[in-house]
This record gives sequence, C-alpha cells and structure tokens, in this order.
Amino acid sequence: MPGDPLELAKAIVNTLEERKAEDILLLDLSGICSFADLFVICTGGSERTLKALSNEVQRRVELQYGSGPLHVEGEPASGWVLHDYGSVILHLFSEQLREYYALEELWGEGKVLLRMA
Repeated sequence: MPGDPLELAKAIVNTLEERKAEDILLLDLSGICSFADLFVICTGGSERTLKALSNEVQRRVELQYGSGPLHVEGEPASGWVLHDYGSVILHLFSEQLREYYALEELWGEGKVLLRMA
C-alpha cells in the first residue's frame, strides 16, 4: 500500500470513474473516525456492475501497490461490498442500500474532497 492514503483513494476513484460507477464520493474522515482516514463511496446500477467494480478495483490496487485489501465484506448480490485498505475504506452500494445506510449523513462531519455525480 502507498504511504499516502489520499494517493490510494485517488487511484480507487479513478478506477471507479473509468468503470462507470455512479455518484462517486471521496470523504475525508481524518480526526473524526478512529478506523479510517478516507471513505470512497459509490453506487453501482446492478449486481453485475457492483461485481465488476469490486473486481477491477481489487485487481488494479494489487497491480499498482502489490497487495489487495486487508478485508472484503459483503457480496454484490446483497447490494453492498466493502473493501478495507486500512486507512481507506471503499463502499460499493446498490442505489437502494446507499440510500438506506446514508453514510454521507452518518459521517456528515467529514469533509467532501470530491463528488462526481
């Protein structure tokens, strides 16, 4: 993993943008969250899209940084997949679950670094 979490988060965001993720958000939680500095949150339009996004992010991070996520939770079929890269957490959501969990509201104290709607 890179020493700079922002570098990793930007690489993840670039991959998501290239693969047509929807409503990409990069949220800075430094000093607010005890387990991560940055959240990357996005929406995938279907189970197939969520799976493709998850696989491609994991592949590119491994290729670029030599290691994958510390942990992956959830399944595309469930509408939510989480990749834990230590200081960067990626949340891939279906539209319904993103609205239901409302992480942007839950972590509203965080600073929005980037929003690509």
